[in-house]
Amino acid sequence: MTYTDKKDIYEIGEIPPLGHVPEKMYAWTIRRERHGPPQQAMQVEAVPVWEIDSNEVLVLVMAAGVNYNGVWAGLGTPISVFDVHKLPYHIAGSDASGIVYAVGAKVKRWKVGDEVVIHCNQDDGDDEECNGGDPMFSPSQRIWGYETPDGSFAQFCRVQSQQLMPRPKHLTWEESACYTLTLATAYRMLFGHAPHILAPGDNVLVWGASGGLGSFAVQLCATAGAHAIGVISDDSKYDFVMSMGAKGVINRKNFDCWGQLPKVNSEEFNDFMKEARKFGKAIWDITGKGIDPDIVFEHPGEATFPVSCMVAKRGGMVVFCAGTSGFNLTFDARFVWMRQKRIQGSHFAHLKQAAAANQLVIDRRIDPGMSEVFPWADIPLAHDKMWKNEHLPGNMAVLVSAARPGLKTYEDAVEAGNKAA
Repeated sequence: MTYTDKKDIYEIGEIPPLGHVPEKMYAWTIRRERHGPPQQAMQVEAVPVWEIDSNEVLVLVMAAGVNYNGVWAGLGTPISVFDVHKLPYHIAGSDASGIVYAVGAKVKRWKVGDEVVIHCNQDDGDDEECNGGDPMFSPSQRIWGYETPDGSFAQFCRVQSQQLMPRPKHLTWEESACYTLTLATAYRMLFGHAPHILAPGDNVLVWGASGGLGSFAVQLCATAGAHAIGVISDDSKYDFVMSMGAKGVINRKNFDCWGQLPKVNSEEFNDFMKEARKFGKAIWDITGKGIDPDIVFEHPGEATFPVSCMVAKRGGMVVFCAGTSGFNLTFDARFVWMRQKRIQGSHFAHLKQAAAANQLVIDRRIDPGMSEVFPWADIPLAHDKMWKNEHLPGNMAVLVSAARPGLKTYEDAVEAGNKAA
């Protein structure tokens, strides 16, 4: 077979002729009857390539990123994705790098052959928030690859044209694929909720500082001239967090004040407060006595939220984007109302925020922090490691159409794919 031959389906690693859209593609699919751990839920199937609407783009996926929403999609918790989009199968994956292979009739900014990264916010574009407001407040806002069935763990993915951004050409396909969801989420958390905008000299407590979200929060603080105090669960992660630009690091395993808040003024509450004050002193050992965090960057939720609300400074903000340890958040209301703290929910980012974050990567001011690269066959394994918290610090990537790690161009991918075939 020559490169110019056209087929109805291509093997993983083969690159179709530019602009040729086959009838079928391979995808890691989830079906309702398979809900469960990642290696049970995700299976390879040959499925039809998506048809695109006038404002949509079809992208050949070179590599993809691994996020916790893929674990949720497989487990069927906290909701089943099939109760959202109603299709019989689901392709997860909310981060990708790739090449435009087809564009809808109304798409003007992108053309076949463009190398792109994809952010995961979709909306219908026809309400007030999408036109002059904040698209993240649109009633039609949804996360591609989780609330839609057409994510990145397939040879082709379907996206709205406003999801595309230029790919940083100095990165490999897998490095380009691993950062957008977590980086844009962290960017909005720190820069998207006025007046609590990250500023030089601010102190920010960053939970999970060695993970995807946390490592970007640390880097954004360093880029902005602010001070990140990273929280980790294992001393082996200390050097990594410091290398990202943290001012200091705290191991939460040295304290016993995690979980839901005990009944106020009970004996358990008094014990809890003693440990929480020890944790607060550990922050002061880094920031200076009496200097509390201006912002607490939260995402564990249930296990950490009571302490987060206590240690934030008067008039400061606790901003959270997830509840990876549980959704039943508790806190001592006295610390919030009497000290006039703000609790702010935050969800992904709109295009302008995602593009600003992406520009920092293009300008080499933010490193994607890629930790591990998995081959196509190990996409469920990558999610299993994330589910069990056994993954390395940073952001995981998986190969899709890129035949091997280290490729940086379309031509590289074609050559490697032909050799593999």
